[in-house]
Amino acid sequence: MIVVLDTNVLISATITRGRSADLLEHCMLRHTVVTSEYILEELTDKLTTKFHFSHREAAVLRRTLLEQMLLVFPDALPLRVCRDPDDDNILAAAIAGDCDCIVTGDKDLLVLKEYRGIPILTPRTFMDWEK
Repeated sequence: MIVVLDTNVLISATITRGRSADLLEHCMLRHTVVTSEYILEELTDKLTTKFHFSHREAAVLRRTLLEQMLLVFPDALPLRVCRDPDDDNILAAAIAGDCDCIVTGDKDLLVLKEYRGIPILTPRTFMDWEK
């Protein structure tokens, strides 16, 4: 299965040892995880500005993720889809990666339920869906 993990899932997996960390590990072992420059840049920015990671720590995490994820270069969506236009970048990555699902905790994405046939799931729903 090919999945894209939204930035909020990656942040949660990085700063806590809970469901998102388990989900990230599970996906890295069993699936192809897609990412984009947008997701990696947002992750780096949030970790350094909100969670006080050093730029070096964020860079190491970025390199580690890049070694294990498929980097895609999505085109912008032709029309705005999400209430938060930044979230369109997640949808674009999922399209570029030919993903089977998007995993997120973002309500602006979750409200869509799916985009172009790609289900948009919470981490909990994804793990239940896997069973």
